[in-house]
Amino acid sequence: MSSLRETPDVLRYTAFSDDPEGGNPAGIVLDATGLRDEEMLAIAAEVGYSESAFLTAPSGGAAGSGASDAGRAYSVRYFSPKMEVPFCGHATVATAVALGERIGPGDLVFTTRAGIVPVTVTREGGALRATLTSVEPHIEEVSADDLAEALAALDWPAGDLDPALPPRIAFAGARHLVLAAASRERLANLAYDFARLEALMHRLDLVTLELVWRASPEVFHVRAPFPVGGVVEDPATGAAAAAFGAYARELGLVPEATVLTLHQGEDMGRPGVLTVELRADDRRIRVSGTGTRIPA
Repeated sequence: MSSLRETPDVLRYTAFSDDPEGGNPAGIVLDATGLRDEEMLAIAAEVGYSESAFLTAPSGGAAGSGASDAGRAYSVRYFSPKMEVPFCGHATVATAVALGERIGPGDLVFTTRAGIVPVTVTREGGALRATLTSVEPHIEEVSADDLAEALAALDWPAGDLDPALPPRIAFAGARHLVLAAASRERLANLAYDFARLEALMHRLDLVTLELVWRASPEVFHVRAPFPVGGVVEDPATGAAAAAFGAYARELGLVPEATVLTLHQGEDMGRPGVLTVELRADDRRIRVSGTGTRIPA
């Protein structure tokens, strides 16, 4: 596939911001019927964003058509420029906003490689907002050797970690290594060994690192290196935000029912805001944000 002119239309939306210059951009193909894996990967590579979403209708109808919109259910696959990922939160939010513009606010159901992801689109003032509900999350320990290798790849001294937020691998649709910086300055200074970190992440089946700094009990600043996807850093990462919500709750860092605010992308010049909701009666994590189309 030599050119996007030979592919279905590719929309470009940003997620977790209502400013096209903020948040995390995603490519969206509303009807990927008939596209082969290698074609979707080629489209994602040519678009060049951290991920692109490809929709088909589970019933076999064309995604985005009037018939399948009645059910508001879609199969969704996500590709970075280098690989397919099981789940992508920002592309989910961007896709839901794009659908909301076409078929109106309401409930959607996305069938992903990670599982079923319900999404609700609402209108707040003049903006659309999408809220995804993650699959069942979990966290696990990271070995001392793997932690040491991650810190070496980042060039972070162990003393720069916040001891109140211990390292863990967290999952809410994809696997992320959570590391907490002791200072905002440590988080802002991100210059890592791309190949070394990529190798470790492939070995541990990680999609991103979730690097965090706690600004207040419910407010965090985050960054997400994404070398396995072929990009240095993801500007706003919904899947990692969901995983982090599970991490914070499982370690007792926040109440079982709370709302967290994550600021991401500021150090890249693409600020975005991710809202993470935890509920006492549901272990799944809800991540929400605005989105908007990126002008051609």
